[in-house]
Amino acid sequence: MSQELSAEQIQHALQGISVPPQPQIMVDLQFEQYMPDPDLEVIAKLISQDPGLSGALLKLVNSPYYGLTNKIASIQRAVNLLGSRSIINLINAQSIKGEMSDDTIVTLNRFWDTAQDVAMTCMTLAKRIGSQAVDEAYALGLFHDCGVPLMLKRFPDYMRVLEQAYANAGTHQRVVDTENQAFNTNHAVVGYYTAKSWRLPEHLSNAIANHHNALAVFSDESARNSQLKNLLAILKMAENICSSYRVLGNQAVDHEWNAVGHLVLDYVGLSEYDFENLKQTIRELGTH
Repeated sequence: MSQELSAEQIQHALQGISVPPQPQIMVDLQFEQYMPDPDLEVIAKLISQDPGLSGALLKLVNSPYYGLTNKIASIQRAVNLLGSRSIINLINAQSIKGEMSDDTIVTLNRFWDTAQDVAMTCMTLAKRIGSQAVDEAYALGLFHDCGVPLMLKRFPDYMRVLEQAYANAGTHQRVVDTENQAFNTNHAVVGYYTAKSWRLPEHLSNAIANHHNALAVFSDESARNSQLKNLLAILKMAENICSSYRVLGNQAVDHEWNAVGHLVLDYVGLSEYDFENLKQTIRELGTH
């Protein structure tokens, strides 16, 4: 049973960190909400393509207003719980925040494109390898880089440093090390606090914090951190399939995958040959 929230309650619940929503998705959502009978399934599909909107939605549904026993990461379930009136109030609240310059939108297209592609690929991979956490794999793919637009907002030359960080990964540095040197923080840390502010489940926030720390995570051969390893294995494979190193990092080579790929494949029980076939299949499905 959905409990309707007023515009004021929504504004109050959404105070704090916000990742700007994608302008085209906002237009499509506004269009759908003005239909005589808005379709919640269409609305859920649109929201689930955008990290900022999905984050705001999960923050709302995981807030004390709803009193859920366990925090959820499923965007479809969140839409069903909120109901159409609250969803429309949420969209309107986010559209007010969405004023950006054309230059910023062009730069952020790189972030939005990879977020959507990686999320879809994570979901496909999770199903292929028989993971129980399909919704969580999708959410991690969507949110793993949610610190990027916030870093860009704070540091105008951030994308240049991020490209350098991906290049430096070829010298056995983590992507986040270059960012730390330049800014004393990095997009994984900022992403972690964003995920916390969105009230995502703790292990998802933890995976966001560690998504450029995969070498250390997978080098630990003990049985610890299996939940983290399960999520990160899917994410690292998805990033490689979607060429995040090229789209976000502007690099010709995936240095990070070259360092950690064999450990990830070992962990999930795939050979290089299996993975190449899987990559080909997913690319042909058009989910990358």
